[in-house]
Amino acid sequence: MHDERDSHNPALTTLRGRLADGLAQARLNQTQLAGRAQLGRTTVSEALSAKKPVPSAQTVAALAGTLNLPVPELLELQRTAAEKSGTVTSGGLGRLIGEWDPHDLEVHPAGPGRDASHSDAPVVRALPGYVLREHDQVLADAVQAAAAGRSRIVVLVGTSSTGKTRACWEAVQPLADQGWRLWHPFDPTRAQAALEDLCRVGPHTVVWLNEAQHYLGNRTIGEEIASAVHRLLVTPERGPVLVLGTLWLEYAHQYTALPTPGAEDPHSRVRELLSGRTLTVPDTFDAQALAAAAVLAEAGDRLLDDALTRTRDGGRVTQDLAGAPELLRRYEQASPAARALLEAAMDARRLGVGLYLPQAFLTDAVPDYLSQSDYDQLTDDWAERAYAELAELVHGKQAPLRPTIPKPPRRPPIPSPHAESPVRPSEGVAFRLADYLEQHGRTTHRHLCPPESFWRAAHDHLTHPDDLNNIAQAAERRYRLQWGHYLRHRAANLGNSFALYQLAVVQEEARERGMAEALARQAAGHGNIFAPDRLAAVRQEAKRAATESLLRKAADHGAIFALVRLVVVRERAGDREEAEALARQAAADHGDTEALYQLAEMRERAGDREEAEALARQAAGHGDTMALCLLAGIRERAGDWGSAESLFRQAAGHGDTNALYHLAVVRERAGDREEAEALARQAAGHGYTGTLLYRQPGMWELLSRLWPYGLEPDGTPTPPWQPSVPALLGRRVPPGMS
Repeated sequence: MHDERDSHNPALTTLRGRLADGLAQARLNQTQLAGRAQLGRTTVSEALSAKKPVPSAQTVAALAGTLNLPVPELLELQRTAAEKSGTVTSGGLGRLIGEWDPHDLEVHPAGPGRDASHSDAPVVRALPGYVLREHDQVLADAVQAAAAGRSRIVVLVGTSSTGKTRACWEAVQPLADQGWRLWHPFDPTRAQAALEDLCRVGPHTVVWLNEAQHYLGNRTIGEEIASAVHRLLVTPERGPVLVLGTLWLEYAHQYTALPTPGAEDPHSRVRELLSGRTLTVPDTFDAQALAAAAVLAEAGDRLLDDALTRTRDGGRVTQDLAGAPELLRRYEQASPAARALLEAAMDARRLGVGLYLPQAFLTDAVPDYLSQSDYDQLTDDWAERAYAELAELVHGKQAPLRPTIPKPPRRPPIPSPHAESPVRPSEGVAFRLADYLEQHGRTTHRHLCPPESFWRAAHDHLTHPDDLNNIAQAAERRYRLQWGHYLRHRAANLGNSFALYQLAVVQEEARERGMAEALARQAAGHGNIFAPDRLAAVRQEAKRAATESLLRKAADHGAIFALVRLVVVRERAGDREEAEALARQAAADHGDTEALYQLAEMRERAGDREEAEALARQAAGHGDTMALCLLAGIRERAGDWGSAESLFRQAAGHGDTNALYHLAVVRERAGDREEAEALARQAAGHGYTGTLLYRQPGMWELLSRLWPYGLEPDGTPTPPWQPSVPALLGRRVPPGMS
């Protein structure tokens, strides 16, 4: 019997009756049905119970599919029952796949087709028959996995108009019969819609990220979107879901390329998300695909038949269907002014300007794209006529350059601490270049540099900070350095963090440290992750410069210690030439033996062993026992063990405990352990504590290996990657210890 709930809802009664009949015919109990449909036991029980509300579309689709019942019919009953009971809900983001028009999902229209029964009646936004290719099988496997309860993501990669979006649309059709929904984040912008609502995506949903560069490549929130997609995929209770996206090849390469060491890595999370999840779509049909297309054409598909007459040799069927040849013809045969507008738009897009190109920018960019003769023939209304020419639709309802009005950005109530400064919207109408012409421009213009009027128009009319910074970089790469300078300043004034950071670098290199610090602060405030390090470097450099300035003043007043200290400072700064010159000055003008010692070390590091020895002998001749040790080290590294030992003994004879220690090492290496131990004890008796390690088994071998890297004053080895404490203080140390 049916209770009052079903008695007032005939559609619900019929729905449950058909499900119950299907269950009986399948000879399953509710527990078995729940397992096969991958639903909870309670969900199945409530779906069949007359005392419970209308089951969800997803539940009905899963049960109908498992029981081999007609899914569309039962979904229609479910929808009618839900409307009758007043329990209709959105069911999640998006809408049922079957309710979508593929063209609303950005599947390229293939142009006006013809109805088979009425050849003269145009069919609006017709699609040609679909030809399966190798990548479709990979997509089908992902769809099958999603239908079986395992979340998946696939991003199709290829050039413009190769059938990426159509392939995704065809792939999800099996899910339509199972009641899956499809969500296309689009409003107010693609990136904002995705970031705000990905957290609301529920099970049995296809997330449609066509032209995924608008989501994952967003400079401000692209990484956050990638993280949100990853979280959706790995959260079991939110699945199964299927994420489908498309990308041009150059964007895929940009997002997956590993950064150079030390460079910015703006796409780390996107790279992780795409790893192993991209699928390449070929530009052309192979022989097998062309044969399959010919079969469809022979069966009456006029669109494919027309396309094959033009593309059978090259196999570029999808581009033809999307209107690419007509777009190309319109570009090649355009009036001079219209062609100049298209070339300015192509250059703008390939150099990094966004989708929406301000009319004032395009108009002012035109003059230098024209020859003098064509420019002289321009009429007062040339711009109006050129824009009207380019707005005319071509095959596939596309225009070479069409007017568009970008929606105003919808800002969150609490701005992100790392958001760019508010962007002043462009004034007037904006235009969007056809995708195929954009791709054509990237290929044919890649070696060309835009003319002067382009850079001036960009400076005068572009208002988005990212656009300006991209154009500034493009100008610098093409050695338009003055325009690069002006454009980068304009981008920085509008709050672009990278431009601010680059200007900070320039100011630091020019030793304008106050300005560099101010710019680095601004860049950090706008979220540039490298700016804090740059700020710290600026401050450290300022401190070093101040110290060096004080040392130079002291040296100018005859302070020899300051001159010697300057040697160390300049050598650490990488200026070995000046460091050596200062050391020679201290040695020659002041007779400073420490300067001679430092100079000897520098010459040895430079590979001039002969002069290094001469300088060390000169210092030793002035009574510097440390120079004897240095000289001994030089001879030892030259393989002259006898001279080295003799020099160490001379230094030890002058009371140098370091020499005692090194002499002990030399005797240990020679196999005279008894004398080595005696020398070590003697050094320890004079306060050289490092020799106390001698009693540890194998320690001499370890110290002998570490010795070329140096020892601290207490005898502990200095790691090779770290200067010794005496060196940090600017004092002399024995050979091999600095």
